[in-house]
Amino acid sequence: MAKVFKVKVTRSGMNGSRETFYEGTIERLVNDVFGYTLECGNSWNRKINRNPKSIAALVKAVNASYDETQGGYTRSWIEAIS
Repeated sequence: MAKVFKVKVTRSGMNGSRETFYEGTIERLVNDVFGYTLECGNSWNRKINRNPKSIAALVKAVNASYDETQGGYTRSWIEAIS
């Protein structure tokens, strides 16, 4: 049985910040939750892995994607909870 991970996404902006929690296997998080974010980040920077295999690699890739694609007053980041 695949291990289930929990991650927290924080979006901050001029009106404060908002936290969203996602839970699932690595495959679900990569394909269903963060797939578009990873695809956009990879289109801006080809070094960003679109198919990470571990939770640490997923966190690194999604944060790099957010760095590449977001600007201005809003900023998002992801961290592994468990």
